[in-house]
Amino acid sequence: MVAKLNYRIEVTGPTGGRFAEILTPAALDFVAKLDNTFAGRRSELLDERRRRRERVQSGEERLDFLPETHRIRTDDSWRIAPPAPGLEDRRVEITGPTDRKMTVNALNSGAKVWLADFEDATSPTWHNIVDGQLNLFDAIRRNIDFTTETGKRYTIGDDPATIVARPRGWHLVEKHIRIDGRPVSASLVDFGLYFFHNARQLLARGSGPYFYLPKLESHLEARLWNDVFLLAQQELGIPRGTVRATVLIETITAAFEMDEILYELREHASGLNAGRWDYIFSVIKNFSAHGADFVLPDRAQVTMTVPFMRSYTELLVRTCHRRGAHAIGGMAAFIPSKDPATNELALEKVRQDKDREAGDGFDGSWVAHPGLVPVCREVFDEVLGGWPNQLTRLREDVEVSAEDLLDVASAGGEVTEAGVRANINVALRYVDSWLRGTGAAAIHNLMEDAATAEIARCQIWQWIRNGTKLEDGTALTRELAVGFLDDELAKFRADLGASARLDDARAIFTETALGEKLPSFLTTGAYARYLTDTIR
Repeated sequence: MVAKLNYRIEVTGPTGGRFAEILTPAALDFVAKLDNTFAGRRSELLDERRRRRERVQSGEERLDFLPETHRIRTDDSWRIAPPAPGLEDRRVEITGPTDRKMTVNALNSGAKVWLADFEDATSPTWHNIVDGQLNLFDAIRRNIDFTTETGKRYTIGDDPATIVARPRGWHLVEKHIRIDGRPVSASLVDFGLYFFHNARQLLARGSGPYFYLPKLESHLEARLWNDVFLLAQQELGIPRGTVRATVLIETITAAFEMDEILYELREHASGLNAGRWDYIFSVIKNFSAHGADFVLPDRAQVTMTVPFMRSYTELLVRTCHRRGAHAIGGMAAFIPSKDPATNELALEKVRQDKDREAGDGFDGSWVAHPGLVPVCREVFDEVLGGWPNQLTRLREDVEVSAEDLLDVASAGGEVTEAGVRANINVALRYVDSWLRGTGAAAIHNLMEDAATAEIARCQIWQWIRNGTKLEDGTALTRELAVGFLDDELAKFRADLGASARLDDARAIFTETALGEKLPSFLTTGAYARYLTDTIR
């Protein structure tokens, strides 16, 4: 049992009804124990993130493989833990928020794994966070169903996907739970509540408490997670090494520390994943002051086959397989539509993307919609045959240097007016949806999440700062971007009518894409008001 400590826990969101099943005194004490133990280290690591980004932006530090961890990278003797039950075969993984409908549909989708997402695909309203915990609580106990508006009832089938929960990143806090007046780490709220209520139940069902870890920027942040796992298992009497974690390599700094991240988590590690949009966002954020060599073309042109992205993914596969870890590919975000021609073209692009990943040695890949599961499964079935993974493909042919990872200029391409307008349109539509409580939004036949808003608006910022020229030779200025913004707002209103959150979406876009600094939209004044005023 968790020992009661001398602190005051305050929950400012509703706790009645079924929320009380999740927000029990014992569960909150468990979260508080985790947060009190690690709050200081978390704060120090976040400070170091900021300092390192400033050094990179100023040119004081050049990103490279760390000399102090050379021994870890060159030592061939260490491996991570063997695959845990339910994680041996990960050829298709489906991602999505933890609402009740998605929970049932994802578990029944035919995918091997469901990434139950409290992070980028979830708008972090108090209701969404606690209701998501309830839905996972029920699903793990096979006590969940969903009934459509037409009265059709869905329940979990006999062979559901393995659940892998993704907590929010280290940089976020949950303002509805406070310890002695300070907000608790959102990472530890999401992890702690899920682990406390479900770890034993998952073990009894032959599975385990599995997690995806987002937004890591260094191996020291992975070490912090590993220590969280050790304490959590100790407090609940769960065998050490039961937890398994897959890390998303979605920051440029983490790309230089893949071996080290696996090493820090080695008794709890499961694999690495190539998170495309956040990775590109991280490149822009870290090299925002480095001029034209780091200016990227239209978002649609930054594919996984441009040289710097290909270097990153091939290094990920080699690193994983050398250490016995699964390498999981990026997300196919297409949403099947009613138009056969649109579907045919999009599904062919999805197939090509998955063909490339399977051919490169990835052990599986992500999809955002159940309709894409068959395509992804078919591609990996062709390559894997009767094997559960490609861990024996060591990719010793791959050699990636620091220069390869930083060769952003080789992406080529161009910036077009259509690309600028598309970024503005998608960012507005997504942030409006997010502020209204939906974090996975269907926009233009794609499933978009918070990473979409980040890459779309930071590209606008980058192009304006560099005076980037459009295809007709016109330089993109703030004034020109404001004109495009007004046009896209008018289109939004014409298509969807007035939205209660559209003015806030516009304010967030203006602050984070057209202002002097490059903050995340998750740090704006509008976001702060959203957390405190509208989500109880």
